[in-house]
Amino acid sequence: MLEAGIVGLPAAGKTTLFNVLTRAGVGPDFGKEHVGMAPIADDRLDALAEVVSAAKVTPAAARIVDVPGTGPQLLGNLRRVDALVTVADGFSPGADADGDFERLDLELLVADRDHVERRLERVTKQAKSGDAKLRAEVELLERLLAHLDAGSSLREWEEDLPPELEPLTTKPVVRIVNGPGGIDLKLEAELAELPEDEAAAFRDGPSALDEIVRRLFEALGLITFFTAGEKEARGWTLRGGQTALEAAGTIHTDIARGFIRCEVLRWDDLVAAGSHAEASRAGKQRLEGKAYEVQDGDVLNIRFNV
Repeated sequence: MLEAGIVGLPAAGKTTLFNVLTRAGVGPDFGKEHVGMAPIADDRLDALAEVVSAAKVTPAAARIVDVPGTGPQLLGNLRRVDALVTVADGFSPGADADGDFERLDLELLVADRDHVERRLERVTKQAKSGDAKLRAEVELLERLLAHLDAGSSLREWEEDLPPELEPLTTKPVVRIVNGPGGIDLKLEAELAELPEDEAAAFRDGPSALDEIVRRLFEALGLITFFTAGEKEARGWTLRGGQTALEAAGTIHTDIARGFIRCEVLRWDDLVAAGSHAEASRAGKQRLEGKAYEVQDGDVLNIRFNV
């Protein structure tokens, strides 16, 4: 599942954006982290659900985390998200969105430096045992710290990073200006309270959620695949280039463990045929193995046995 963390300076509109994406309706309870789910609208899923007469429709979703500040400890809660959404004030008199983004980049850099320094202290103590692997990591962390002290981010580091670091400054970043020339988050928050057809009539272009999701998908190289049956039609996210076995694991670990084969059908072929059976008779469905590279818009029916 896609996970994104929201980062911004005070009063930039972080929590407003969180509410727009998740419709959680949280208030300005300062100092509290917010976590919610943002459904990812997809017209293809609606078309599939109608064709298979699905009793339930479940769109793909993104997990959104809104942290209450920019200190190293708070930002550290975002180390496991896939991408960051940084929000800058673009509506206040004298607002300087570019300057805010630069400050946020610096906050992320400081958080990574703090994280590297803390790990260096811990590993240095452990390396006194004489473990060669730990001593090698100490040497690497010392060079990393010098790199950060020189004002460079970990994105610019050319060697492999210790997997335990989970750095912030290497994550894809989607920048949102809250105000003219960007996204009017106050308006979007108001529109989020309306039925979707009424909200669409007021908008000039896509919703904030649609725009941010599009940019996140682009930054992360994500695709959407579907499962569709009478019980449920559902969307799922996957990184481009991932396999049918990895798609199975996204649905459930047991399905991946017992993977036998995968029936693959393009979403538009299923809609045009009107049913799985008709699509199969027309030769549109094929069998694929574990290594099949899933494509955006694939409808998968994974056969498994545990």
